[in-house]
Amino acid sequence: MTKTDMAKLHFGDTPRQNPCAQCGTPIPKPDWIEPGEGRVSYLWTCHACNYRFEAVAIFDHDIIAHPPLAA
Repeated sequence: MTKTDMAKLHFGDTPRQNPCAQCGTPIPKPDWIEPGEGRVSYLWTCHACNYRFEAVAIFDHDIIAHPPLAA
């Protein structure tokens, strides 16, 4: 699985109703999604208490296919 495939897969399966890390109120969707090397980061903002936090999904290194390095 390439980084692009991972991002497409995860964007189609965007987490919803994540509870706020401060007050527990469900948040409908993340404000920002950023795929990275073996991970996807989500930025959440709670509109009930105005708390902002980041959650990171980390993928098993073995399932991510990395392109070969340039010579």
